[in-house]
Amino acid sequence: MNRYPLWKYIVVVVALLFGFTYTLPNFFGESPAVQVSSAKATLKIDTATLDRAENALKTAGIAASGVFLDANGVKVRLEDTDTQLKVKDLLEKQFNPDPADPQYVVALNLLSSSPRWLASLGALPMYLGLDLRGGVHFLLQVDMKGAMTKRLDTTAADLRGLLRDKNIRHGGVNREGERVVVRFRDEETRAKARAAVENAQPDLALADQGEGGDLRLVATLKPAALGKIQEFAIKQNMGTLHNRINELGVAEPVIAQQGADRIVVQLPGVQDTAKAKDILGRTATLEIRMVDETPGALEAALAGQTPFGAELYVERGGQPLLVRKQVVLTGDRLTDAQPGFDNQTQEPAVHLTLDSTGARIFRDITRENVGKRMAILLIEKGKGEVVTAPVIRTEIGGGRVQISGRMSTVEANDVALLLRAGSLAAPMEIIEERTIGPSLGAESINKGFHSTLWGFAGIAAFMTVYYVLFGFISVVALASNLLFLVALLSLLQATLTLPGIAAIALALGMAIDSNVLINERIREELRNGSAPQAAIHAGYEHAFDTIVDSNVTTLIVGLMLLVFGSGPVRGFAVVHCLGILTSLFSAVVVSRALVNLLYGRRRKLESLAIGQIWRPGT
Repeated sequence: MNRYPLWKYIVVVVALLFGFTYTLPNFFGESPAVQVSSAKATLKIDTATLDRAENALKTAGIAASGVFLDANGVKVRLEDTDTQLKVKDLLEKQFNPDPADPQYVVALNLLSSSPRWLASLGALPMYLGLDLRGGVHFLLQVDMKGAMTKRLDTTAADLRGLLRDKNIRHGGVNREGERVVVRFRDEETRAKARAAVENAQPDLALADQGEGGDLRLVATLKPAALGKIQEFAIKQNMGTLHNRINELGVAEPVIAQQGADRIVVQLPGVQDTAKAKDILGRTATLEIRMVDETPGALEAALAGQTPFGAELYVERGGQPLLVRKQVVLTGDRLTDAQPGFDNQTQEPAVHLTLDSTGARIFRDITRENVGKRMAILLIEKGKGEVVTAPVIRTEIGGGRVQISGRMSTVEANDVALLLRAGSLAAPMEIIEERTIGPSLGAESINKGFHSTLWGFAGIAAFMTVYYVLFGFISVVALASNLLFLVALLSLLQATLTLPGIAAIALALGMAIDSNVLINERIREELRNGSAPQAAIHAGYEHAFDTIVDSNVTTLIVGLMLLVFGSGPVRGFAVVHCLGILTSLFSAVVVSRALVNLLYGRRRKLESLAIGQIWRPGT
């Protein structure tokens, strides 16, 4: 009656081993480290960078716990914070000899100290939130007016090109504040222009103004278009921030929209706030220009006499390149960039998709410059880098552009990523900054740990006194529940915050409720005269429906918090929901397995160690 088949015991043992393995990394803590990552989009971190870091440490006679290369850069693990600061200064001088033009980002970091064999199993510690680990909190204000101005400038350029293509004469196209004004000399020409603009630019609201020889067509953005511009600016800026924060090696950054025009950035574990501000505040733009191939111009530039209207750059391979200053196309016209292969040569290539206006401009430029080279540049902090400089083989129309030649598959992926997320859609300004020290976070962890520990101890004492052996079994099940919960949070790489610790403490109190129901049901069966074995069986069977009902209703509330909540509320809801699921397994399956092991094989069972049973009339 009260016997489990062997496979159920195996499931319980495997679950406990799983819980122990994935909980274990949380006890090893973190060690100080220094990370070296690329400060320039076209500069890659590879094994050569790793060798430079190792040689610098060896020359300085500094012993590191480990030096390795990962997706974010080269990381140097160290024993203490004093050595960490020394290594940071050393690598800063090694990799950035010119402080005015840094090539690399050298930042302080914290790495998990768990053994490699645990990491090979995917067993990693939970991420700690800003309130537990310390770090920096930024509130960024997105300049929506700047985004709108940028869009209106682009619209003015589009209207000039449109009127030129339609052979419509005008007296000038200019942006005046938050509108674009086109001037005409006669009503007929203005009417033709209005029809052409309405057909090509549905996002513009048009109005006729002026009289006599000063006729004007005034274009303003419709409210729906303004909303799209704001939404796009926020989303693109958040995506770009994600890519930049990777340079700092932050394990679990929080980047979230707040209101209509603000972005919250939380960087747990970041020790170098000045470096974080510098990286977040960078602005970059993508530009397409023509290469100046005038005979003798490159040689003159190399001799120090750069021709008027041109600039000297260096390609990725180190070759000098003379590029004209006139911008043909900007990254605003780029809608997508994906790596792929050339259909004819099967060489790695990057496939670009342009919007309608960009496609028209690109078609005209490529038609007029077949056989010439064009350069794609990333401009950052007033300095440009040549991402690639392909040769125009033929006229390219339809908005589909292919960049190929002298590129590996890895480089094609890198260039595509760079072109997709290289710039901010609108300027941003840091309007609030808060720094939380690691000592405050350690105090929060200490208090949270003690609250959970003393709560567990109080529950264990009460259950053992009140239910004796069955109370002890309930405590073991509760401990397994805590083990499963921490293991799942670690496996999912969830971020633990103070509300999450509160949810763990609450989960303990709620989880024991299921065991109380089971124990009281067994007592009730014994009180009614059932045999001990039958009381155990009936107690678990009859209590199961009540346990499921109570947990499902609580789970519904947790799911609502998860769906509609944000920030700390959402973190609380994640731990709360996982705690309900683990408590069901531990209270019913684990405790039943222990009871079956102790009592299941005893045929003549006289009594149960479940505490004083109060019978009617006694």
